[in-house]
Amino acid sequence: MRPLVLAAAALCAVAYPSAWATSHVFLVQNSGWMEPFYTDPASQYKPLVEAVIGAATQPGDALVLASFNQGLPGAPSPRALLARTVDNKPSTAAVHAALAPLTVARKPNSNALADTDLGEAVGTAMTQALGGKPGLVWLFTNNKNSPNNDQATAQRNREFYQLIHAGTAITKAVAFPLHMPVKGERYSANGLMVYVFAVQEQGRRELDALLRSGRLTQVITEPPARLKPLDQDTVRLVPTRVENVPGVTFATLPDGRLRADVDAQATANGPAPAARITWRLENAIYPYTIAHARIAAQSALAGAVQPIGLAREEVTALAPGKAQPLASTMALPVANLPGKWSLAALQSAGSAQVLPGRIDVQLAGQRLELSQAFRQRMTTLFPGDPLPDIFTPPERIQGSRATLPVEVRLQHGAAPLLAALGGLFALLAAAGAALIAATRGRKVLVTVEGEPRTVHTKAGAKTPLYDRAGNKVAELHTTLFGNRLADVREGAQVRLGR
Repeated sequence: MRPLVLAAAALCAVAYPSAWATSHVFLVQNSGWMEPFYTDPASQYKPLVEAVIGAATQPGDALVLASFNQGLPGAPSPRALLARTVDNKPSTAAVHAALAPLTVARKPNSNALADTDLGEAVGTAMTQALGGKPGLVWLFTNNKNSPNNDQATAQRNREFYQLIHAGTAITKAVAFPLHMPVKGERYSANGLMVYVFAVQEQGRRELDALLRSGRLTQVITEPPARLKPLDQDTVRLVPTRVENVPGVTFATLPDGRLRADVDAQATANGPAPAARITWRLENAIYPYTIAHARIAAQSALAGAVQPIGLAREEVTALAPGKAQPLASTMALPVANLPGKWSLAALQSAGSAQVLPGRIDVQLAGQRLELSQAFRQRMTTLFPGDPLPDIFTPPERIQGSRATLPVEVRLQHGAAPLLAALGGLFALLAAAGAALIAATRGRKVLVTVEGEPRTVHTKAGAKTPLYDRAGNKVAELHTTLFGNRLADVREGAQVRLGR
């Protein structure tokens, strides 16, 4: 059994001890090109790996730590060094003990240093260590990909490129190029690359949560360079100026969402209000410059999808992390908002009824270019290495989208509720009066053969009437609305009243 398969079995046993646990596979390169990272006394390579593992994992997570170079008969790669579930105690000591004896690998039965196969390492981590399940694969490498000492590194890099961009298993990938100058007996290097690959959609959510948490920034201060996806959230909309309209007040929430407070009374009979909003359109896809793209936007509010009028329809030369102003006009679909007599309005009377919505931004004909500053940095860290081509956007990606959540708060006031309550009380009073009328006794005056009589009855009763001889001459039917004689015997002298 290959050593990593043993790690896979261990990982499968501990991978999901809780619903929120994340499975991590940390791949640490130890091929010949990595010689200075292991032999330079000042090298921070192993301490970096330990620090990243400590920052990325939390109690309940599962981790596999493995070294990798290139797998050969008698020398499989990757090779598991540690497999465990992270408990409440830090894993630093266990990780340190596993990394301490790790040295540069050699080929079997030879003094030649081992070669490197990045694609093999990542592919094996996904299929064996993760066992086809979601998780995060971390790759610590000097960015040299040369299986069998193959000098055609461009072709090997393209294979690695295809694994990341064309494969469906990897849903998100980011990279951190780090400055780490080292010098060994044979080689020297200026930098190191840390890759993170999210496997499946759950892995993507886990990576997004990790990046948002800020735990990694305690170890790696460089911003993450995005490799994938390049067709989502490439731009960010931040409202900077909003002109309020009658009946509508806009505000920007701390998390960047736009909120519109709508006075239902003020907008009930007037035209649909349209707000003029100025945005800051930010490039959120480091390290790429949006060289050119056509831009369009639409709002989805209260079940109505409407186009947003933009002051311009193109964006050009938008560098990563930079912003351009963008003016727009957005109409609020007042006709689609719940009326003041709706159940939702009555339930929220006196407070705001919150209607979630969103603004969608679409970029078409998008052309991305790797920023010159990033190119220069990569050239400095990895001189002569063609692997930065991995950052070249795939030709098929010519569009992207971004979404800004919007919150519409509808203010109905308490008047409809008070009116409804008043009507309800009136209805209850009428029903009570009807109930009393139906249950209380009545006195009805009838005359039988010239003799006045008083009959005690109530609504719904049928009371027989008899003459002096005891013969039935009629029935008195009493309802909520009056009395009447029924079944009167022929020739009988009987009437209501005197």
